Amino acid sequence: MYPSLAAAKAAVLAVGEEIATLGLPSGISPIVFVFTGDGNVSQGAQEIFKLLPHTFVDAEKLPELAMAGHSPSTRRVFQVYGCIVTSRDMVAPKDSTRNFDKADYYAHPEHYYPIFHEKIAPHASVIVNCMYWEKRFPRLLSTKQLQELMKNGCPLVGVSDITCDIGGSLEFVNNSTSIEKPFFRYDPFKDSYHDDMEGDGVICLAVDILPTEFSREASQHFGDILSQFIGSLASAKDIKELSSHLRKACIAHRGALTSLYEYIPRMRKSLMDSLPILTNGLSGKKYNTLVSLSGHLFDQFLINEALDIIESAGGSFRLVRCEVGQNTNAMSFSELEVGADDSAMLDQIIDSLTSLANPRSKEGIRKERELSLKIGKISAYSTEDSMPRKEQAVLILGAGRVCRPAAEFLTSKENSYCGGLNGCDVGGFHVIVASFYQKDAEETIEGLKDATAVQLDVMDSERLSEYVSKVDVVISLLPASFHVAVASACIEHKKHMVTASYVDDSMSKLDEVAKSADVTILCEMGLDPGIDHMMAMKMIDQAHSRRGKVKAFTSYCGGLPSPAAANNPLAYKFSWNPAGAIKAGRNSAIYKFQGEIVRVDGNELYDASKRFRLPELPAFALECLPNRNSLTYGDLYGISAEALTIFRATLRYEGFSEIMATMARVGFFETELHPLIKGSRRPTFKEFLNEILKVGSSTPITTGSFKGSVGSDEELVERLIMLGHCKEKATAVRTVKTIKFLGLNEDVEVPAACSSAFDVMCLQMEERLSYGSKEQDMVLLHHEVEVEFPDDRPRENHRATLLEFGRTKNGKTTTAMALTVGIPAAVGAQLLLQNRIQKRGVVRPLQSEVYIPALEILEACGITLLEKVETS
Repeated sequence: MYPSLAAAKAAVLAVGEEIATLGLPSGISPIVFVFTGDGNVSQGAQEIFKLLPHTFVDAEKLPELAMAGHSPSTRRVFQVYGCIVTSRDMVAPKDSTRNFDKADYYAHPEHYYPIFHEKIAPHASVIVNCMYWEKRFPRLLSTKQLQELMKNGCPLVGVSDITCDIGGSLEFVNNSTSIEKPFFRYDPFKDSYHDDMEGDGVICLAVDILPTEFSREASQHFGDILSQFIGSLASAKDIKELSSHLRKACIAHRGALTSLYEYIPRMRKSLMDSLPILTNGLSGKKYNTLVSLSGHLFDQFLINEALDIIESAGGSFRLVRCEVGQNTNAMSFSELEVGADDSAMLDQIIDSLTSLANPRSKEGIRKERELSLKIGKISAYSTEDSMPRKEQAVLILGAGRVCRPAAEFLTSKENSYCGGLNGCDVGGFHVIVASFYQKDAEETIEGLKDATAVQLDVMDSERLSEYVSKVDVVISLLPASFHVAVASACIEHKKHMVTASYVDDSMSKLDEVAKSADVTILCEMGLDPGIDHMMAMKMIDQAHSRRGKVKAFTSYCGGLPSPAAANNPLAYKFSWNPAGAIKAGRNSAIYKFQGEIVRVDGNELYDASKRFRLPELPAFALECLPNRNSLTYGDLYGISAEALTIFRATLRYEGFSEIMATMARVGFFETELHPLIKGSRRPTFKEFLNEILKVGSSTPITTGSFKGSVGSDEELVERLIMLGHCKEKATAVRTVKTIKFLGLNEDVEVPAACSSAFDVMCLQMEERLSYGSKEQDMVLLHHEVEVEFPDDRPRENHRATLLEFGRTKNGKTTTAMALTVGIPAAVGAQLLLQNRIQKRGVVRPLQSEVYIPALEILEACGITLLEKVETS
């Protein structure tokens, strides 16, 4: 404790003198203090920091500074470094074509994603958090992000959270601290909290009454400022006598609110008048819409002008949401439900509000007077609309191939997938299928009795919110980048949600707010991820219930052509654009094998494939490739500490990887612009093949032949071996067959859409490796779990296999992939509709309350697991 601010500064100066004289040990340099925000709080923190020998650096210089600190030089450093970061260093626009705009960020934070954990935090020794934060903004640093940073060697040792937003911008700061005990220690490696300072982790300060630490100085400071106005306030008999800035600061005068603050009772009254809130919106108003306002609403009193516009036109309003900026730099945000008796009146209100937000000439308009306005869609409600629904409803977003099985499963008790087998209680729900294109939604629900097709752009948040509010559960089959927006709408309206996509950082951040709203966001409810989770947890939980320990967990999964459809040299086909699958073949991988961590570079992934056979399915000649990070599944399944082997792999037919590896070495997967095909003259595929096979060698296949011919098959084989792309002739032969099958040797002009070898390969694969109308695909999923017991019981090897083929009905084929992704998602929705899932927040299907009934329903639908146990 320090008796005064001067004494505290003296102590810091003493530390600074020691640094300036003796320097810092090389092992801890550079020490970087990161200050978030540039307001008064940040400036105060910097005032103390500047007592140390220091240099301030820009945010973009941090990586360079860190590299210099890690150089082999043993020179001591005689200073510390400071870095001031603002919102432009913390987030970036999701639209890569746009630049950061502060006003847009405050108005629409959902348009931005966090980058602080990637750009700033990896180089910070101390984070001094001085910025204002609201829940609608991305977090500065989530718990998961911190854990990943520390695993990767982040030098962070301390956090001073002056804002003291518990579980807020710094998620891991889970409680405030006192002046007597100002610190606690968070261990990100064990996800644990401690009062002592001796172990691993980050030291956190979160005192919420810091001004009282120097009460005399704080009182003197505020008193000096206030004393300048006391005379004017005390002597004024009428508020009009005050200067403009004091007049605006007067909230009440002679026992009543001043005119500038009349919005307070008006907004309170709107809340009271709307209780209870009717289903059809504002009481007595047939037409209504949502109006979102953001800007300096309260300190510039723009809210008064907006409310005057609504009421003077005969309309009414209800306050839906309000976030007030906490300083003169911060924007405020309000969402109002505006109602009117007829559409013309509502149109007039909207026009007037639009004029307020967008004056004809913005010249001379001060920035703080600018207003951002967002208008929802006009909706007319009738008495029928306000009646409670007779049946539960599900909104499915996305009308791709996966949607039809999900919609059919949910709509009818007589659906073709389950049909009430084994007493399986399914169906009977109303389904709304929403797609950007109405026609796609209509085609998806064709023939379904209790389904509706609608056009919806999910980026239209008002319409999305409208549809979410009308249903009980939402299934998002959209690309993962849309899930957060959908989940946010679900949380706002307290609706459950299901998706088949992986949980990423942006989705994880919604966990606590979803729990607070009593909402379940059930993710990874498809095939892989999805059924693989449920199979694994069933096997692992059964082993643990018998006091067994899992010594090895291996998982193999692949979407493949059925044997009859594997009729090309690669024995592989695509039901979608092949770009994603090709890129996945260049991903690095990591797994654990017999206690050792094995890492595979992405450029060597195909070479890491292994022959794979299943005793239960001896006819399948397969191979497996390591699938990204297997270690995370050890953490998810709770077996990291006990399992010596944790391995997940992708399945392909044998021979696929050696051909793809050869194609990669030739250069067919390179994404850089290729000089031969980037110009206006378009070469043929044959000419492009000539060019790409000459790269790195001056030896032609046949003298003079490369002007018009790639040579014979034998010459091509010889060329591949000579260039070092293949070691064995058999591999070269199979590669040449693939080149010819894909038409890469044909005298046909390369389309203008192709500008790289990768584009050429994707184009030809999509055309030549697609499924025929009557061809079936196949899904194969296989788990093996080795269990060891503490007593004399023999070790057990548990195996579970799922084999599913595409199904054809009435001349239409539903792919196995669509079945095994769409039906599990629909099953998840059904379990939520039946209140059989009690866990809230962002969850995966790892709990028995999910996987036990889900696997039973899937089995009733014909998606059956073949299980076997052997002892050794």
